[in-house]
Amino acid sequence: MNIPNTITSFRIVLIPVFIAAFYLPYEWAPALATFIFWFAAITDWFDGYMARKLNQQSSLGAFIDPLADKLMVNSALLLIITKYPDNNWLLFSSLIIISREIFIPSLREWMSGMGKSEDVTVSFFGKVKTVAQMFALMFLIYGQDIFGLQTYVFGTGLLVWAAILTLLSMVIYIKSAWPTLTSGK
Repeated sequence: MNIPNTITSFRIVLIPVFIAAFYLPYEWAPALATFIFWFAAITDWFDGYMARKLNQQSSLGAFIDPLADKLMVNSALLLIITKYPDNNWLLFSSLIIISREIFIPSLREWMSGMGKSEDVTVSFFGKVKTVAQMFALMFLIYGQDIFGLQTYVFGTGLLVWAAILTLLSMVIYIKSAWPTLTSGK
């Protein structure tokens, strides 16, 4: 296994560690869980950078990298829903994001099978959504005020913003794929 795939695999191994840290009954547990999530987000960027820099891109990496992302993000979203069960903004935003994480990869895979993968490449909204989503999740996982900043309120607002961007990126993906989807093939 090459270096980037090892890093990605390590990110997958971090998921149960992240979940365990989230539920630890200690005052410092939210900081640890937030750090693990942040570290996983950084390694997501780093493994892609290393794959390009070392010319070690692989079909395994192309499969496990987005899988690791979706497993970590969806785990975090589910944990957030359980941490703040009365916040419908978080619930609906999380459901939108999780639904997108199922729908868009399926659409990409189908379009690839049709020889049209270039029609559903990553959009600008998708990248901005990812950044907003990662910061929102870090604030919500931590859940404690930082220098007077109410991370719960700020994180909720960011996650709602990420959900709006998620919907926009889905519209862009569907619009790009629409001619192929309706071609009758």
